[in-house]
Amino acid sequence: MNEELISIAKILNFHGIKGEAKLGFTKGREKQVELLKKVFVKKDDNYKELNVSSVRFHKHFAIIKFKEFSTVNDVEEYKGCDIFLNKNEVEKSLENNEYLVSDLIGMQVFDTDDCCLGEVIGIGENLANDILSVRDNNNKQHLVPFVKEIVPIVDLKNKRIVINNIEGLIN
Repeated sequence: MNEELISIAKILNFHGIKGEAKLGFTKGREKQVELLKKVFVKKDDNYKELNVSSVRFHKHFAIIKFKEFSTVNDVEEYKGCDIFLNKNEVEKSLENNEYLVSDLIGMQVFDTDDCCLGEVIGIGENLANDILSVRDNNNKQHLVPFVKEIVPIVDLKNKRIVINNIEGLIN
């Protein structure tokens, strides 16, 4: 596979008996899921292209019918497998100040005085906002709320993030 693919959902189970799949996806991404036409499913390090014929939502899940699946067994074979989209398609659907986790991991973190504080090693979330996990130069991990007031600059081109290093955030 030449294109860079991004995981956007997971086949959790079958739904009904006609080959529909129950997908788990990131909350707030319903519009992106609703517009899916072609995706890739990864199983045993192999990617298979799937064409979406319908999408509907039930509770907090997407119920998707793929043209290639017509029975429960077809879906069952891919249960637990991730669903992928081309990275450029995912990027087109991002809103202002939304970023791909894969783009943020490894970025250098600086304070407003241009002093390097460390590197982003992970992204988490709580009920209020996303959290950057930053490893400092002493190999200590710090959690930084990923909000505009604390993280005013995300420079993807230069792979750097600038934070307002308020007291107690990163020593």
